[in-house]
Amino acid sequence: MLFDRRHKLTKLQTLIGWLWPRSGFARGGAYIWHRVARLPGTSHAIAAGFASGAAVSFTPFLGVHFLLGFAVAWATRGNMVAAAIGTAIGNPWTFPFIFALTGHIGSAVLGQDVAPDVPVWDWNALFQAPFEYVSAFFPIVSPLLVGGIPTAIAVWVLFYFALKAMVVRYRKRRQRRMEAKSLEMDLLDRPVASRENKEIYDE
Repeated sequence: MLFDRRHKLTKLQTLIGWLWPRSGFARGGAYIWHRVARLPGTSHAIAAGFASGAAVSFTPFLGVHFLLGFAVAWATRGNMVAAAIGTAIGNPWTFPFIFALTGHIGSAVLGQDVAPDVPVWDWNALFQAPFEYVSAFFPIVSPLLVGGIPTAIAVWVLFYFALKAMVVRYRKRRQRRMEAKSLEMDLLDRPVASRENKEIYDE
């Protein structure tokens, strides 16, 4: 297959690469930023889309963040691709901090601390009795939801205004660079055109 890897990665290498990018998080973040800023659409659509994806990452509905991001992006007239990219805010490295924050807020609002009731993660229990084991986590869903909704709203507002301003500045700088390059190319072509015109007149 064209552009396919010569040596395919093993499942373990793929998993490690997903958890820790080979190019590093800084380069990965820069790539995501340029990918978002160059999306077609208005600055509002891009900012609203990305903010929608980032916001739903603070809800406890793992597995349906993409669908929730698309729904919120549609409601706010956001870009769907930007929404999908925005869900990257929720990842294995950030989820522990996200759920700790939303769980703390939810517990404070509800007036109950569910941290001691959180079951210890056990792969054997998950495979042996999946429904019983997963149901043990249900008591912590309500605090995560109660804390996640206001946090998601705040995250949406923060990302929307910050990203919209950044996209506007990025596009203005890019437009100026393109105009400067076009002017430079025009100046380089002028002597050639002048010589051609002179040759025509000489004839």
